[in-house]
Amino acid sequence: MNGPPLNRVVANFKAAATRNKTIELKDLRGQHVVIYFYPKDSTPGCTLEGQDFRDLHAKFRRQNAVVLGVSRDSLASHEKFRDKQSFPFDLVSDPDETLCRRFDVIQEKTLYGRKFMGVVRSTFLIDSAGKLRNEWRGVKVKGHAAEVLEAVKALN
Repeated sequence: MNGPPLNRVVANFKAAATRNKTIELKDLRGQHVVIYFYPKDSTPGCTLEGQDFRDLHAKFRRQNAVVLGVSRDSLASHEKFRDKQSFPFDLVSDPDETLCRRFDVIQEKTLYGRKFMGVVRSTFLIDSAGKLRNEWRGVKVKGHAAEVLEAVKALN
């Protein structure tokens, strides 16, 4: 895995997000940033993961943390998903896989015997100084958002 190295500053990026936002990492300095990559809007596992981050969102905010979900879906798909699930955080659209490749979450996957390149469910925690402090790859959804919240608390 060749994503950003732990305890190094993550290079700035700019990406389109829900609510007509452009997210720029450097603008989030001073806050912890949780970036979770997921395969596809409105699928069962991705919906559960988003709901878990939604349900803990107030606790993330109290810890001075911003949560961002990222997938290759379009902004239109993200807006529908976000609205339907009442996500209080933004979803970033990465259709050209720029962010996915920067964080090395595009991997070969197998489904029903068919091999394809897809997003491996992964989460990254960037501290308020912009350094990558934790990464979780091949995430299992159950309990994951709570585990990430504990890691954010440990930074404070």
